[in-house]
Amino acid sequence: MRTKVELRERRRKRIRKKVFGTPDRPRLCVFRSLNHIYAQIIDDTKGHTLVSASTLEKELRELPGHKGNKEFAMKVGELIAERALKAGITKVVFDRAGYKYHGCVKALADAARQKGLQF
Repeated sequence: MRTKVELRERRRKRIRKKVFGTPDRPRLCVFRSLNHIYAQIIDDTKGHTLVSASTLEKELRELPGHKGNKEFAMKVGELIAERALKAGITKVVFDRAGYKYHGCVKALADAARQKGLQF
C-alpha cells in the first residue's frame, strides 16, 4: 500500500511531464507543508528561480496565527504576484505539484490572479 506522500509524488511527476516553464511563461510552483506554504516562479530552460515568496519571510512571519492556513496562502499569493509583476512577469504556468486544487493551493492561485498574474 502506498502512502499519501508517495501518491502525491507520483502525481507531481506526472504533472511535471506536461508543465514546463519558459522565459516568456515561467512556472509558478507551490509547495505546502503542515506549517508553511511556499511559492516560486521558475524558468525551467535555465533552471533559475526568478521570484519566490513564503510564510517564512519576515513580513509574514511576524504576523500572529498559524502559517499553514488559507489566510496566509492568500497573502503568499498576493506577495508572489506583486514581486512577479515588479520583475516583468505577467503570464505563468501553474504547477500545483500533485496537491489537489483545493484549500490553500486554490487560495494562493486565486489571490495571485486577483493581483494580476495570468494563468
